[in-house]
Amino acid sequence: MTLTESDFTPVDAAGPLRVVAEVDGIPVSGLLAEASAPRAVVLALHGGATTSTYFDCPGHPELSLLRMGQRLGYTVLALDRPGYGASGPFGDQLAAPQRRVDLMYGAVEALLDDRPRGAGVFLLAHSAGCELALRMAGDERGRALLGVELAGTGRTHHPEAQEVLWGPRPEGTRPAGLGGLLWRPQRLYPPELVGGAAIAVPGPRLEAAVITDWAEAEFPRMAARVPIPVRFTAGDHETVWRNDIEELIAIGALFLAAPRVVLNLQPNTGHNVSLGYTAAAYHLKALAFAEECVVAADTGEFTGPAVQLDGRAYVRPER
Repeated sequence: MTLTESDFTPVDAAGPLRVVAEVDGIPVSGLLAEASAPRAVVLALHGGATTSTYFDCPGHPELSLLRMGQRLGYTVLALDRPGYGASGPFGDQLAAPQRRVDLMYGAVEALLDDRPRGAGVFLLAHSAGCELALRMAGDERGRALLGVELAGTGRTHHPEAQEVLWGPRPEGTRPAGLGGLLWRPQRLYPPELVGGAAIAVPGPRLEAAVITDWAEAEFPRMAARVPIPVRFTAGDHETVWRNDIEELIAIGALFLAAPRVVLNLQPNTGHNVSLGYTAAAYHLKALAFAEECVVAADTGEFTGPAVQLDGRAYVRPER
């Protein structure tokens, strides 16, 4: 598919471009910040009840992954996940996991087209977006990805989240108190962002089914299939997922096929790692890992421990 300049509409004079591509009759939208000679492309997948805007923090360009990546020589493509943005009206057609994986890979090919990609594509995902990211990484096409950054997810819910997430509620409704968990502590975020009104959109019906078996079954199963370098981030004030050192080490051990796993406990950070005051620090570290993956792709190997947390190596079970 060939795109014309009319397919790219500036968000503002200096901001990312709004983009749309059609893949097998379904439109996929997103934001694109293009570097003229990119080191690589960062493909960013947002979490639940938001859009690609999550990665271009409203009112705070200094916290934007898209703008920082572009300034540092990376093209950043943040896509609206299946059922969000332009694909929202087609949500009922996108329940099958492979359909969603194919849609995202198709959108990447259509939107990047003949644009330079540097060393290749690096995948970055937040919260519910990690489900799609792991499916993409575990797909045969995932072997060509440089690496993957995962944040805001896990395999065991934080004790504070248990009662909120598993308490009784009407079918199909959002758990009461979930918003409070996602934005705690409020002091770590610009006040106008707390609660998510600036970025919130209704989530598609398929999302509930997607995450039903995520923590106990799908995450461990899919993690074991990822054949590329992995960086896993938890905010030190995360209240949805467990973030203690023992849990992080256990998560690192799930990635049996990955040549390298880096575990990151991000200081002064809550669940929404790309919207807090420490978002720039988080993005710098994530892009530093992407740069390491670029170099590894060039040299053909990683050096250092297989699983690493804050510079310390941990033994991973035999493959």
